[in-house]
Amino acid sequence: MAAQAFPDDFVWGVATSAFQIEGAHDVDGRGPSIWDVYAEQPGLIEDGSNAQVACDHYHRYPEDIALMASLGLDAYRFSIAWPRILPAGRGAVNVAGLDFYDRLVDGLLAAGIAPWPTLYHWDLPQALEDEGGWTNRATVDAFIELADAVSARLGDRVEHWITHNEPWCVSVLGHAYGVHAPGRRDWGEALVASHHLLLSHGRAVPVIRRNSPGAKVGITTLVSECVPASPSEADRISTTQYDGELNRWFLDPIYLGLYPKDVIEYHQREGRLPDGMNFVRPGDLEEIKTPIDFLGVNYYSRAVVRSATIPEADNEPRTIPLPDPAELTDMGWEVYPDGLTRTLTRLSADYEPGSMVVTENGAAYATAPGPDGSVQDTRRCDYLKSHLQACLAAIDAGVPLHGYFLWSLLDNFEWAFGFAKRFGIVWVDFETQERIIKASGHLYSRIVRDNKLPKEQAA
Repeated sequence: MAAQAFPDDFVWGVATSAFQIEGAHDVDGRGPSIWDVYAEQPGLIEDGSNAQVACDHYHRYPEDIALMASLGLDAYRFSIAWPRILPAGRGAVNVAGLDFYDRLVDGLLAAGIAPWPTLYHWDLPQALEDEGGWTNRATVDAFIELADAVSARLGDRVEHWITHNEPWCVSVLGHAYGVHAPGRRDWGEALVASHHLLLSHGRAVPVIRRNSPGAKVGITTLVSECVPASPSEADRISTTQYDGELNRWFLDPIYLGLYPKDVIEYHQREGRLPDGMNFVRPGDLEEIKTPIDFLGVNYYSRAVVRSATIPEADNEPRTIPLPDPAELTDMGWEVYPDGLTRTLTRLSADYEPGSMVVTENGAAYATAPGPDGSVQDTRRCDYLKSHLQACLAAIDAGVPLHGYFLWSLLDNFEWAFGFAKRFGIVWVDFETQERIIKASGHLYSRIVRDNKLPKEQAA
């Protein structure tokens, strides 16, 4: 069977985030972020590492641009380090921080690579956290200062903007479960933070459009297909609850202008909303619903939910059991590409976005260089092909999917796992900063060049 081709205008890219790759934590006026502080606390990072150097991308970005150009990529999704631009979170702009992203954007464009910046990928300035962080409504205004400063400087050259990356992770993992910075463990605070994140997104969209005329603006959300572990009514109810917490709590306000009633009632029953939804003020939902040009979708796996894993109230990440046997990545996540097809088709049907982009998809495998110096990460190659096949199936079903960004360009600092998990299609020696394109990188380059999957996969 002939290989299946993607649309002619399909965008091929890779994704990274500032904190995970830049390093240079105290260079050129950058202030501390919540992740700098979190990583300093004993026992919170799996391997005891920090991101002070990471991949040293701040100094090595020309080398990394050259790598992307050699792979033939169309676009590069990166994030802006808020503490580089506004070290105190608001107020005086650090021009040296803007200069770095100015050089990065110009370097990308010179290489024929379109810049896709994300304004917030989790590195809140610690100065704002000291004032309450995302639980403080004033942080919404501080984010608008960031959006204004960055889009005013880069808006003449950037044609695609993303406001936030995965607000679920910021609010729930960071404020309810405590496994991400800032390490809080209060569900009420998590729900307040989620609202302020969405509100800051909605308010930032017109600011970006004013400063970057003609640009397309979107947001990136983490989405998983949620399925019950058994046909039982209890598992079905728990699955609906989990889907509401993970998916609908964020997408319903963006597209429908409301929070899902059943999720509000669930949080109320769990005692997570002692004062109700009083943090939602008149006009907020209208601002959150500000129309966007595309929806960014981050997909890694499905969630298989059993009712016993969801207690009446908890502050621990839910354990989602998997079928036995299941193929797992090094993160313990099930490899389940069909879930990507169903996720994309569900989002298209439920919210009717005019355009969708897979802004993250990838797998962690620890494959190291062999005796000949090459990295034969066969399992990542298989993961990539199967998930791109899932994208094709969604496109064939009528989903307006217009791009794919593989996570990630480089092995990097994987948040609370430190350097213990490797997602890159480029292997990085964190001691010497040597970079080696893995077999998956060469495969991806071939797919990008041909704009289709290899024949053996298309069958």
